[in-house]
Amino acid sequence: MWKKPNGAGIGARKLWGPLACTVTLTALLSGCSLLPKEEEALKPPLVKPVKENFELYDVKKGSVTKAVTGVGTFASDRLQYLFFIESGGRLATMNVGLGSEVKAGDVIASIETGDLISRVRQQELVLEKANIALEQTKDEKRGDAMSIRMKVLDVQKEQIQLDMLNAQMKRAKLVSDVSGIVTYIDPIKQGDVVQAYKQLVTVSDPTKMKLVYEFTNITDLTGIQIGMDADVKIKNKLYKGTVVQIPATAPTSDVKAVNDKNAKTVAISVADLPGDVTIGSNADITIVTEKRDGVLVIPKVGLRSYMGRDYVQVLEGDSRKEIDVEKGIVSATEVEIRKGLKEGQKVILNN
Repeated sequence: MWKKPNGAGIGARKLWGPLACTVTLTALLSGCSLLPKEEEALKPPLVKPVKENFELYDVKKGSVTKAVTGVGTFASDRLQYLFFIESGGRLATMNVGLGSEVKAGDVIASIETGDLISRVRQQELVLEKANIALEQTKDEKRGDAMSIRMKVLDVQKEQIQLDMLNAQMKRAKLVSDVSGIVTYIDPIKQGDVVQAYKQLVTVSDPTKMKLVYEFTNITDLTGIQIGMDADVKIKNKLYKGTVVQIPATAPTSDVKAVNDKNAKTVAISVADLPGDVTIGSNADITIVTEKRDGVLVIPKVGLRSYMGRDYVQVLEGDSRKEIDVEKGIVSATEVEIRKGLKEGQKVILNN
């Protein structure tokens, strides 16, 4: 029996190949659908803006006071600063200590004089001989005016020399002109070279005292005048004081350190002082330099400054606004506002 050639099988296989590829690709594509789908990104939650919280101050009228406060020290109202007026000598003796009582005329210290004492004695003898020669000339040459005049000039010459030596001797001693106590001694030692006009000792009269306050910032002295009232507190009790000295009225001194101190010091006289107050005691002082009533006042922390500009921030509705202002009296905690603000406005404090 005749059979169909095998070529038909080959044709069937040709048809089956593409069909198999199609089925495989379809299976692969359908398999992709089995993978999990990507989740969509979550949208960020909506955050409400935080509302600013301001510390506010309602502008109103009041009083503002500018005052100087500090701690003063009681010092003698009568002081003597002792110093040598020539340099080069060496300290020979220091006859007092801190707190020593001194009487007027007491020798406080001295410098070495070398052979000055013997030179003074020798000059006294020379002067005495000149006086004797003068008397002899007067007796021997009566009427010889020229010879007598020459001897008189010799006496005057020797007297001048003796006066110079005695003055040098006097300058070698420090003598107190007041009675009191020693409140300062320079730490100089025996044998150290003495400098001219350098303060070595201060003698203070304890019977006359004033309250002294030395400023660290000279600008704080502005506005303080002679005769101003001062409140003085001693052991929680108030006393009335009066400003009696400011830098402009301080006496000049030959000692630079004293002048430097006076340039930043105020002195206050205090009435009815208690008996236990002595030199060196302390007291709280308050001096009112300016005061105004019925003016616009804001806290000092409400005033802002930048590059010479003074301004404040005020709250209007929900927004802030900057306003330039003119300040007046500035105290430790408050500021007077002369221009720029009205009563009732809300100032944002700069805390």
